[in-house]
Amino acid sequence: MQEMRRKDRQVTDRAEIYKVLDECGVCRVGFCDEGQVYIVPLNFGYEEKDGKLIFYFHSAAQGRKVELFRKGGSVGFELDCAHRLVRAETACGYTELYKSVIGTGRTYEVPAQERLAAMKTVMAHYTDADLPYDPAVLERVRLFALEVEELTCKEHI
Repeated sequence: MQEMRRKDRQVTDRAEIYKVLDECGVCRVGFCDEGQVYIVPLNFGYEEKDGKLIFYFHSAAQGRKVELFRKGGSVGFELDCAHRLVRAETACGYTELYKSVIGTGRTYEVPAQERLAAMKTVMAHYTDADLPYDPAVLERVRLFALEVEELTCKEHI
């Protein structure tokens, strides 16, 4: 975990970090694309695998995002939730309550034989329904993983 300036807001307990992830609906992934930053908001699922946090994302088989995921390499990511504006009598007294997770990691395409498991991980983040998966759709869809290397979690609630 990286050092944080506001240690009073830092969350270090893994179970508490996972609770924040469970509350978040979107993960933003930032790529470096030929010297330019490209940020994509994505639906996601996550799991801990061999002691490492892995995010999974689904996608069509083409496009800028797909090409950047396939390149692999280092990316940044950010998730946030539980926003609430706190008003005050002065401008500098205003504050925002929130929870956030920020970090870096490396991406790769999920192999075809692991697509179903990764897709189930993504779906489990949004529903506990036991839904069927169309094999033809799973053949077309692509799944990408982000293996977390560094992460910080912060709460101001």
